[in-house]
Amino acid sequence: MLKNDRWIREMAEKGMIRPFQKSQTGKGIISYGVSSYGYDMRIADEFKIFSGTNAPFIDPKNLDQASFTDFKGEVCILPPNSFVLGRSVEYFRIPRDVLVICLGKSTYARCGIIVNVTPLEPEWEGHVTIEISNTAPVPVRVYANEGIAQVLFLGGAEVCEKSYADKAGKYQAQKGITLPKM
Repeated sequence: MLKNDRWIREMAEKGMIRPFQKSQTGKGIISYGVSSYGYDMRIADEFKIFSGTNAPFIDPKNLDQASFTDFKGEVCILPPNSFVLGRSVEYFRIPRDVLVICLGKSTYARCGIIVNVTPLEPEWEGHVTIEISNTAPVPVRVYANEGIAQVLFLGGAEVCEKSYADKAGKYQAQKGITLPKM
């Protein structure tokens, strides 16, 4: 286990997160930046709001772009019982000996918001596409450029045999909000 100050230096030196906020910022906003043993990433000001008006169902193998309305702004209103896609402000470069787990922030969870992000595999890089579900029966606000999820870094005892880059993963080096790919 790395001590926090050493961990912060290593993150900055390796360029794992850009832009990198070396201390937690949170007065009057939903916090982001370095936390005790992780990093609270921010959500950018661009969103894809699911409308679903053109589709009788959602197909992860063929998700129609027309099912979304693009929105750019400082506050995104999530419709009740629906979801939006967003992306991280930060660009991540995960080392070969690290796996990253993402968890939603409790501030949003206490309002009925569920944040889902899949693990960031060794040697994956890109902006993180974030799925935000509103389980509440009323609309909920999501604030751009503020914290949305905490990422936790798990260091391996040795490097993995086959990284995401080795597999030429389909989401490698993604920029912006990325819909499912086949």
